[in-house]
Amino acid sequence: MSGIGTGYDLSTSTFSPDGRVFQTDYAQKAVDNSGTVVGIVCNDGVVLGVEKPIVSKMLVEGSNRRAYAVDRHAGVAVAGVAADGRQIVNRAVQEAVSYKNLYGDAIPGRVLADRLASYVHLFSLYWYSRPYGTASLLAVYDDDGPQLYLIEPSGAGHRFFGTAVGKGRQAAKTEIERLKLHEISCEQGINEVAKILHSVHDEEKPFEMELAWICEASGREFKRVPAELAAAAERQAKAALADSDMED
Repeated sequence: MSGIGTGYDLSTSTFSPDGRVFQTDYAQKAVDNSGTVVGIVCNDGVVLGVEKPIVSKMLVEGSNRRAYAVDRHAGVAVAGVAADGRQIVNRAVQEAVSYKNLYGDAIPGRVLADRLASYVHLFSLYWYSRPYGTASLLAVYDDDGPQLYLIEPSGAGHRFFGTAVGKGRQAAKTEIERLKLHEISCEQGINEVAKILHSVHDEEKPFEMELAWICEASGREFKRVPAELAAAAERQAKAALADSDMED
């Protein structure tokens, strides 16, 4: 990376000659090196899937969560530095509670996404802070229907039909683009997300898959996918991967 060591990467308030903020680039790199996180909008809701590498054989299953509910109608999955991700989740919860106390209604998805993006952007404005090393996929189901937003470490926020972040993002995006998302339900979407996570994963390292959704089947409430459905999706994904290996 050009410019490293020249002093332009010592502060978030300094631009390099080519208009870059290196501290934000470093935060994005932390996201790009983490486990893959996938989100898709189906015809009846949103499905989020997280690849969590198992760092130790002694690790208790379910530790170090990456998908969290922030309100009944909204949830977040984070990639990158897990500790930073929890702070984003805490902020999302505060924004949801504050909006409901003030307006008496649940916070709309677009408002929550804008507020989270603005909050993340604050940490790229002042020399005494560092950007959050995490990207967040926000799933919402409100009066505007199911929605999926991505908030990046720079504070940029976008709405997607389907996207992925993390180490296997490029391959995952390619697989997502092949899906006819408006034709599949979330129950089918679970299987597709599981297949994507298994297909982009480095086979040499074990991982735990975390699945969450908000859809008609969950009562429009953000929840973890029931264990039996998640287990069935994982079995189907492994079988599909084995079949493709045999064909190759």
